[in-house]
Amino acid sequence: MKSEINSNKSFGILFFIVFLIVGFWPLLKSGDIRIWALISSFIFLILGLINSRLLTPLNRSWMKLGELLGKIVPPIVMAAIFFLVLTPMSFLVRIFGKDLLNLKSTNEITYWIKRDKNVGSMDRQF
Repeated sequence: MKSEINSNKSFGILFFIVFLIVGFWPLLKSGDIRIWALISSFIFLILGLINSRLLTPLNRSWMKLGELLGKIVPPIVMAAIFFLVLTPMSFLVRIFGKDLLNLKSTNEITYWIKRDKNVGSMDRQF
């Protein structure tokens, strides 16, 4: 119960700041102040400071939206990274004929790389 109250307070203050920015944003381009956004911001401030239970449904829906976006956005970002970064790099490596993993050496029994330097015993490392 206590964390829900603190969450409602943080939610109210966050949306106070958001609507305050929305209200004053047109001043940067010589526009008029958005009165509806300022009124909304002060309503959220008052409700946030008095820890109103009126913010609970809005806060829960905001959290559900965040969870939904958390399930949708990461696969899209990972796919973009894969197709825009890794795939072109793979094509470049194949075009230049590089064997980064040294898999083309067929005369070896194992793919392990022999070390020139002896690191000593790995017992008692710490």
